[in-house]
Amino acid sequence: MNTIAIGNDHSGVALKNKLVALLEKRGLTVVNCGTDSDASCDYPDIAQKVVAAVADGRAARGVLICGTGLGMSYVANRRRGIRAALCWSQEVAALAREHNDSNVIVLPARAQTLDPVEDILSAWLDTPFSNDPRHQRRINKIEEQQNA
Repeated sequence: MNTIAIGNDHSGVALKNKLVALLEKRGLTVVNCGTDSDASCDYPDIAQKVVAAVADGRAARGVLICGTGLGMSYVANRRRGIRAALCWSQEVAALAREHNDSNVIVLPARAQTLDPVEDILSAWLDTPFSNDPRHQRRINKIEEQQNA
C-alpha cells in the first residue's frame, strides 16, 4: 500500500492538510483529489475522483472528508468494489478494516465528539483484514448487491 487518494469538500480543507502530513510522514504517496479552497463545492464530484482511483487501482485506499462524512459515504458506497466506512473512533476504524476490509475511510470534519483524527486514521491504516471466512462471505454479498 503505497498510494492513498484523499478528497475533501470545503469543510475539510484544514483536516485534509493535517492528514496529508501524517500520510506523507508514513512514507505514503498522496493523491490530492480534494479542494484547497473554502469556497463551496460539491462533495459527490470529489468522492467520485477518490473512489475511481481506488476502484481502478491507482490508489490502494482512499480517504474522504466532508462536514458530517455522511454525504461522502453515500456516494462512495455506490461504487462497485468500494467499502467506505464512516469512522468517528479508533475502535470503529479498526473494526471497519478487520471485519469489512474497508478500502475507503470517511471522516467528519465538523464532528465534536471525534477521537483524535490522526489516531482514527492510524488505526484504520494499521489494522489488517482478518480473513475470517464469515466476514469474507458478507463482503462477497456486498459486492453481489452492488451489481444488482
